[in-house]
Parts: sequence; structure tokens; C-alpha cells
Amino acid sequence: MDIVIRAAAIFVFLWLVTRVAGRSTLGELSSFELILFVTMGDFVAQGVIGQDYSSTAAVLAVSTVAILTVAVSLVNSRSRRAARLTHGVPVVVVSGGDPLLEVMRRERLGLDDLLSAARGQGIELISTIQLAVLETNGQLSFFTASDGESGASPPPPVG
Repeated sequence: MDIVIRAAAIFVFLWLVTRVAGRSTLGELSSFELILFVTMGDFVAQGVIGQDYSSTAAVLAVSTVAILTVAVSLVNSRSRRAARLTHGVPVVVVSGGDPLLEVMRRERLGLDDLLSAARGQGIELISTIQLAVLETNGQLSFFTASDGESGASPPPPVG
């Protein structure tokens, strides 16, 4: 039972760490950050399982995390409020061609990162961006004047 409690505590701790780290940090990881997170996984395993290297301990720890992940998913699918708490909400970072610097600062999103992501989408000038949204997964969505009013693809031709 001790392993289940430790696994649940680590689950909550990791959730808090990802929320504090910020979505712009988690959107794209550098090689070093990826290695750091893999190494952190080993530290977490040691903290959860401790000196118990049995298969039972590993199964208990993994099962606890899996059950908690499914439980959070189920709660999120039934409650918009819970989903907003666990995943956050998308945030507008550019409106009408103007970067919202205060919002970007709060989200720890640098102007260079925004411009780099825009270039990756083939956008040359920030002034052509009607709307840019920092999604809950850390990715940036861009809508330009050429995207149309809704930002959706044009409908296919009829007939």
C-alpha cells in the first residue's frame, strides 16, 4: 500500500511541475531537456519504488499512475471546469498583428520563440497574423488574413 500512496503523491507532484513549468516550455523540448526529463523519470521511479525492486512493486506503481491518468481523463471529459484546472485554457498571444507582450510575459513565451514558430508556419511578418493562440499543449496556432474569417479551410467545391 505504501507504493500506491507514493505513486499517487509523485503523480500529483509531476502534474504540479508541468503546470508550473509553463506550456511554452513544454511545447518543444531541447535535447538537453529531453535527457533531463528521462533522468527525472529514473529519480521518480526510485522515489516511488524505493528499495523494492520486485515485479509486484513495479506493477503497483505503474498501475497506480495508469489508473490516476484514466481517472483524470474521465473527470476531464465530464467536467469543463476540471479540464480547465488540469490542462489550462488556450491563450491569445497576438491579436490584429500586435503581440500581447504582457500575456506573453505571463506565459513565459519570448518574442523570438513566437517569431520562430511563425516562420515555421511560413509567416514572414507578425503584422499579417490576425490571431495567434498558445494552446494548452504548448503549441502555437496562427490565423492570418489569408485564412479567411473563421480560420477554417475553405469548403470543397460542390458538384
